This record gives sequence, structure tokens and C-alpha cells, in this order.
Amino acid sequence: METYTKSDEDKTVAILSYITLIGFIIALVMYGNNKTKLGAYHLRQALGFLCAGFAFSLCQFVLVFIPIVGWLIIMAIGVFMLVCWIMGLISAINGEMKPMPLIGEPIQNIFKNTFN
Repeated sequence: METYTKSDEDKTVAILSYITLIGFIIALVMYGNNKTKLGAYHLRQALGFLCAGFAFSLCQFVLVFIPIVGWLIIMAIGVFMLVCWIMGLISAINGEMKPMPLIGEPIQNIFKNTFN
């Protein structure tokens, strides 16, 4: 985990990347004007989180038809995704490059050549 505090714009890109798809797009445009290590890190984390959320929403179509167990799985994954989002946002607010639990490191590996 690295703490990075170069400027407020770096943190703004990092924070905006977690605030809905529109915030991600705005952060992407801001990153294009001022490329930073912190911005790239959190853009990768947010992109992976958005992809994981999309995959989860597709899985919900199947899980919703499995009584009780499927519903519990949906709730557990939903809570996990909320915790990941909160931890990513807190990391961005603090100017840290700390991965989300369980999915953060794989996301960095998958998107390692993105936002360089």
C-alpha cells in the first residue's frame, strides 16, 4: 500500500472513478489531461469493480430462481460488493493505492496495461 499525495486533482480523479459510471467517465477525461499514478490505479480498480458488478448482475438472473439459497447468495455478494466499493472509495479519499479485498489484486493484474 502506497500513500500518494501529489495534488488535489489526483485525488479528485481517484474519488470520481468510484462515483457511478458518469463519475468514471469524468475521471477518465480528467486523467487524460493529467496522468498520475494514483489516478491510473483507482481507474483500474473502478473499471474492474464495474465489470464485476456487471457480471454479478448477470448471475442474478440465474440465482433469483433458486429459492432461499440463491437469494442468500445474491445478498452476500451484494454486501461484499458494497464493502469493496466503500473500501475503494476510502482508499481514494485518503490518497492510498490500497486494493479492494479479494478482487483488487486480480483487477490490477488483469488491467495492468490499462491507463498507463
